[in-house]
Amino acid sequence: MSRRGSVLHIRTHWLLLGLALLCSLVLFMYLLECAPQTDGNASLPGVVGENYGKEYYQALLQEQEEHYQTRATSLKRQIAQLKQELQEMSEKMKSLQERKNIGANGIGYQGNKEQPSSDLLEFLHSQIDKAEVSTGAKLPSEYGVIPFESFTLMKVFQLEMGLTRHPEEKPVRKDKRDELVEVIEAGLEVINNPDEDDEQEDEEGPLGEKLIFNENDFIEGYYRTERDKGTQYELFFKKADLMEYRHVTLFRPFGPLMKVKNEMIDITRSIINIIVPLAERTEAFAQFMQNFRDVCIHQDKRIHLTVVYFGKEGLSKVKSILESVTSESNFHNYTLVSLNEEFNRGRGLNVGARAWDKGEVLMFFCDVDIFFSAEFLNSCRLNAEPGKKVFYPVVFSLYNPAIVYANQDAPPPVEQQLVHKKDSGFWRDFGFGMTCQYRSDFLTIGGFDMEVKGWGGEDVHLYRKYLHGDLIVIRTPVPGLFHLWHEKHCADELTPEQYRMCIQSKAMNEASHSHLGMMVFREEIEMHLHKQAYRTNSEAVG
Repeated sequence: MSRRGSVLHIRTHWLLLGLALLCSLVLFMYLLECAPQTDGNASLPGVVGENYGKEYYQALLQEQEEHYQTRATSLKRQIAQLKQELQEMSEKMKSLQERKNIGANGIGYQGNKEQPSSDLLEFLHSQIDKAEVSTGAKLPSEYGVIPFESFTLMKVFQLEMGLTRHPEEKPVRKDKRDELVEVIEAGLEVINNPDEDDEQEDEEGPLGEKLIFNENDFIEGYYRTERDKGTQYELFFKKADLMEYRHVTLFRPFGPLMKVKNEMIDITRSIINIIVPLAERTEAFAQFMQNFRDVCIHQDKRIHLTVVYFGKEGLSKVKSILESVTSESNFHNYTLVSLNEEFNRGRGLNVGARAWDKGEVLMFFCDVDIFFSAEFLNSCRLNAEPGKKVFYPVVFSLYNPAIVYANQDAPPPVEQQLVHKKDSGFWRDFGFGMTCQYRSDFLTIGGFDMEVKGWGGEDVHLYRKYLHGDLIVIRTPVPGLFHLWHEKHCADELTPEQYRMCIQSKAMNEASHSHLGMMVFREEIEMHLHKQAYRTNSEAVG
C-alpha cells in the first residue's frame, strides 16, 4: 500500500508541474500575440505623392484600432477557453485521485458522464440535410433563392439596405460582430485541427513546422440564413505564399456550428473564358480592354477572351483595339466571332460558349460596361463547380457620374469612382446577366432561350433553369464587380414587359434616392437659398 501511494504521489506531482508549465506557455503566447508588430518596410497605403486629408488618416487609425480590438477579443476568448480546459483537467485529476482512493478500499466506481442525446444529434444533422448546403433545391422562381451576404474581417457587403443601411459597412451590432468572429475562429479550428475524415494533408512551413492558419489568412466569406433550418457559412482562407485556398463550410442549425466540409481548392490551372457579346459601342469596348489588360493579362494570366460581334459597322475598330492591346502585351488567347445579324445577347453568349473547342472550361458571361478585379476572378473560380454549383454574383451598379459628382468640375477617373456608397451606386439584385458557370453545365441545361429578342429577359430565363434544376446557385454581392454607368435607350420595338424592365433599369441606374430628391426639389432649394441671401443682405444694410 505504501508503494502504491508513493507512485500516486509522484504522478500527481508531475501532473501539477505539467499544469504549471502549460499555464506559463499560455501566458507567453498571449504576450507574443499582443506585442505590436513592426515592419521596417511598412508604409501607409496609397500611391507615393498622393495627398490624403486628416479624415483619411483618422479613418485608417480607427480601422486599425478596431482590427486590434477584434484580435484582442479573440485572444481573450481563447485564453478563457484554455483556462476552462485547465480547470476541467484539474477536476479530472482530482476525480482520478478519488477513484484510485476508492478503488484501493475495494469500492466500485461507475462514471456518470452525460452522453449527448442521440435524438438531438439526429435532428441537427437532419437540418443540414433539409437545407440547401450539399444539394440544390428546386425553386419556383428567381425570387425564391436565398442570397448570400459576403464579408471580410472588417466589412460586410449586404443586399437589404432600406434607407438607412449601407451596401458596404462595418458590422455595428455586437451580436453580428461576435457571430462573424466566432465563425472565422471555428473555421480556423477546423483547418488547424482536422478530423481524420477531412480531405486534406498535413502541410509544413518552410522550416518543416506544422502550417498554422490565423485570421489574417481569411480572404472572404459568405453567409445566408434559412429561417426554418439554420445559417450556412462558406469560408475561404489562403496563405500569402501558397497558391491553394482552403474552403470550409459550416452550418449552424440554430445550435452549435457543425462542420460540413473541409477541403483544399487548387485554382492555379483554372482557365476562365470571358465571353462578351457586342454591337457597336467601340468606345466602351476600348475602356473594357484597358481593364482587361491590367487585370487579366498583367495580373491573372489565366484568361481566354471571346468577343462575339454583331453587324459590320464598328467591326474594323474592334479588331484594331484587340490587335493593339494584344500585340503590346504579347497576348494571343482570344477569339473574335463575327455575326452579320441583329444583336441578341443570348444568341451571342450561346455562340461564344460553343466556339470553345478545348473541352471543359469555366465561363464568365460579361458585358462591355463591366469593370472587374483580379479578386473577383478568383471568386468566380471558387464558387463554380461542374455538375455542382453555378455562381451568380450581384453587381454593384454605379450611378450617373454627372449627378454623383455634380459639385466637382468634372467626374474623377473611373478607377476612383469604384466605391461602395449609397450615393455612388446600388447592388443590382434584379440583374442576372453576369454569371460564372462551367461549359458542360451550360450545354446540359440547354443554354439561352433563342425566342427572347432584344433587351433583357434571356438572362432571367437561364437563371430560372438553374433554379428549377439540381445545381446549387450561389447568389451574393461581390466587391470586385462594377457596372459602369451608360445612357440607356428603350426601343419602341420591345415588348411591354421588356420595355417596363428597361425603364425600371434606367430609373434605378440614374441616381440615388437623395440625389433624385435634390433634383426634384431643385427650384424649391434655389428659392430658399435666394431668400436666405436676400435676408442676409438686408441685415447687413440695416
